[in-house]
Amino acid sequence: MIRTAPAGGLAWLGRFSARHPKSILAAAGLFIVAAAVFGSSAAAHLSSGGFVDPAVQSTRAGQILGQTFRSEDPSFVVLGTASHGTVNSPAAQRAGRALTAMLNHEHGIAAVQSYWAVHHPHNPVLRSRDGRQALILAYATGDGATQTATAQRVATQSMTMGSPPLRVVVGGAAIVNVEASNQIKHDLVKAESIALLLTLLLLVLAFRGIIAAVLPLIIGVIAIVGTLLVLRGLSSVTSVSIYALNLTTALGLGLGIDYSLLLVSRFREELAAGLTTEDAVAETVRTAGRTVLFSAVTVAVSLLALLLFPEYFLSSFGYAGIAVVALAAIAALVVVPALLGLLGPRVNRLSIPLRRHPKPAEAGWWHRFAAFVMRYPVRITVAVAILLVAFVLPFAGVRLGQADDRVLPTSAQGRQVGDALRANFAAFDPAPVDVVAVGIMPASRWDSIAGYASTLSTLPAAAEVLAVTGTYAHGHRIAPPVHDSAQFATRWGTWLKVLPGADPNSPRAVALVHRIRTMRGPFPVLVTGLTAQQVDTVGSISAHLPGALAVMALVTFLALFLMTGSLVIPVKALVLSAASLSATFGVAVWVFQQGHLSGLLRFTPSGYLDVSTLLLMFCLAFGLSMDYQVFLLSRIREEFDLRGDTTAAVAMGLERTGRIVTTAAALLAIVFIALGTSSVGLLKLLGGGIAVALILDATLIRALLLPALMRMLGSFNWWAPAPLRWLHARIGFAESAGPSPGLQRAAAGASGAAVPAVAGAAGRPEATEDSSADSAAAPPAHPAPAAALTPAAENLADTAAEPSIAASADTQAVTSPGGTSIAADPDTSASDGMSLATTGTPDAMASSTGSPNPSASEGNANTDDARYTAGSDSSATPGMSRTLDSSPSSATRPGNGSGKLGSK
Repeated sequence: MIRTAPAGGLAWLGRFSARHPKSILAAAGLFIVAAAVFGSSAAAHLSSGGFVDPAVQSTRAGQILGQTFRSEDPSFVVLGTASHGTVNSPAAQRAGRALTAMLNHEHGIAAVQSYWAVHHPHNPVLRSRDGRQALILAYATGDGATQTATAQRVATQSMTMGSPPLRVVVGGAAIVNVEASNQIKHDLVKAESIALLLTLLLLVLAFRGIIAAVLPLIIGVIAIVGTLLVLRGLSSVTSVSIYALNLTTALGLGLGIDYSLLLVSRFREELAAGLTTEDAVAETVRTAGRTVLFSAVTVAVSLLALLLFPEYFLSSFGYAGIAVVALAAIAALVVVPALLGLLGPRVNRLSIPLRRHPKPAEAGWWHRFAAFVMRYPVRITVAVAILLVAFVLPFAGVRLGQADDRVLPTSAQGRQVGDALRANFAAFDPAPVDVVAVGIMPASRWDSIAGYASTLSTLPAAAEVLAVTGTYAHGHRIAPPVHDSAQFATRWGTWLKVLPGADPNSPRAVALVHRIRTMRGPFPVLVTGLTAQQVDTVGSISAHLPGALAVMALVTFLALFLMTGSLVIPVKALVLSAASLSATFGVAVWVFQQGHLSGLLRFTPSGYLDVSTLLLMFCLAFGLSMDYQVFLLSRIREEFDLRGDTTAAVAMGLERTGRIVTTAAALLAIVFIALGTSSVGLLKLLGGGIAVALILDATLIRALLLPALMRMLGSFNWWAPAPLRWLHARIGFAESAGPSPGLQRAAAGASGAAVPAVAGAAGRPEATEDSSADSAAAPPAHPAPAAALTPAAENLADTAAEPSIAASADTQAVTSPGGTSIAADPDTSASDGMSLATTGTPDAMASSTGSPNPSASEGNANTDDARYTAGSDSSATPGMSRTLDSSPSSATRPGNGSGKLGSK
């Protein structure tokens, strides 16, 4: 007899896909082609900026500086190093002047400030301390893309023009941006090559078959090319960061792996249970498909929070991430079922037979591991908590900032110029703190401007102050106004350039900005520049972060409540995710901020973490953490609905999903580790950080802490106030096929009718996930009959009886026709290794079990003496008898690991 799948939920979508596979696959193929054609040019239309909030003070002051005073910070910096002697040697001076003249006549350059144009007594900050290096600052016209193109062109010309008296390299913001973009594109190809080879190999091992291993790649391709099309469309109406391309590839492939593992594993399980291909697809989409949908919503909401931030670097990741998640979920719920419907049992073709004889679920590794964890829950919780605290401690010293040229490898020009400025120059002229005042008449405020400039020059970390009234240092004017001083004033305003004597990203430079903004001056001012932008970016993200966290926490809480009906589990899930992420950030501080392992990982620590990358890492890691938590909790809830015992549900839930979650996390970690091999520090931090988060989450959190806490909380895991239980009963979601066996047995006891034995979930024989590939090729020879609800059970299920009703009915004794009195629910005590023996003739046993053939449940031969072995934790050491806690509604499925009918 072939079992049929229950209807309801998303089962209709599975049936539709299974009945129309060719049409769906044809439409998917057309979509891939169209998206690849129209989205292939997305990279050319993306930007490399977007790190600043357009509404903050530094952005507004920068706009005034450019529009009113026609002045901005240098677009790029030319660093000349004398081959012999100093930059004042005749040969070096001739080369420097020629280079200055060439830049002055170059198209797209508005102004040039050169050491060789203004003699060093008047502008010593453009010369290094040892006199061997000097600077030329160039101010390009146009938008960011135009300035970048100009900088690239000039860099090529300048490097050849200064030789041999001067060795010339070009750096600055524009060059750093273009070098970072080019390096990212190169590293992305390398990362994809590494990840693809390793992923393909591990996919074959994970799915234990070549055909099944191709399914994640199909989802990944649909998600990636579809997102490229979305980004191409968005780039025509708003600014989109080029860094979003990396997220598109990594997340698309990762979610494809996650969702495919879950769906294929469930499909094989349903085939092994005796379902037809169409029914197996319908049941897979109804159960695992619902989990995929919940997971997609959770991850998408985590990335949706990025849209709340005004920096388009972050919002771009939100656009890309949401598009990837949505497309991956659609492909998983529509395209994969169509493929499974087309393949049927052939999904196991070209499989790798790793085990000849599948083990029952109770003997599976994850079931035994969960039983071990739940045997010592307090000790394991304390040990894991201590380890997590050790990981978290470095996070107390976190320093936030913005990325600079040190994200590039030492071979990059922009990095070489930045290193020279930090090591050899007394002031950072390419990165000044600009102080802007409008609404005043400089001609009438000459003394006030001079006094203010003198005061600014006395501040710590201020090397020099340039103003319309002259140059100031240490509270004194050291040079009178020169021709270039006219740029500092217009009729209705003035601005001052404060040259910091420290790294623009250092705490001293940050303190300088705060002092300027808080000190009382003769007129109101706005402060901008690289350091001010860093201060404002950290402040902007900090201001928007609480709202983003609230959205993420609220939606995640609601999703988990609708899935589990509990208030405790969502809170616990959020706490566990917070612990995992805090530990990840602690590791990031220890490695990337403090510089441990920097030699091995080949990066230069800057002493701080880029705030935008850290936020992005948080959102991705949180989404993926909740993704795996949804996988696990949905199956635990399903098992709890079928068994009524939390301990048994946790053990079986881990057995069913432990391998899936661990494999998915390992595969996705490989993708991000490959991304972490990039030479760009931002990608190294992002890839390495998320890989650490995945590893910590899959091991310490999901495998140890979660089952230990659920064991300690027991039935309190499922607690919710009565009004919320009523609400969940009407709008919540569950994957179980019907009422729990406890309700069935309660109804049967009340009516005096026997309930047929149930094999597995709704007639499903037990098989571990590890063996599904080997056992799913064909239905079992003698499938067990499906359980049928008696009228009393149906009525009880319809009225949504309280667990106490089922519990009271389960405790009533039932007398078999053979005269043996047994408990209606033999596994209510949920003890390890406990056996309740029933003796009698085979006919009597058949009568008592409600089966015409006692071997129909387990396939055992008829014996005169049989026993029913109960236990929610049957993986415990043989011979041990240990009573576990049982909930009031404790009820277990006969034949599904919590109890089995076997020969004595």
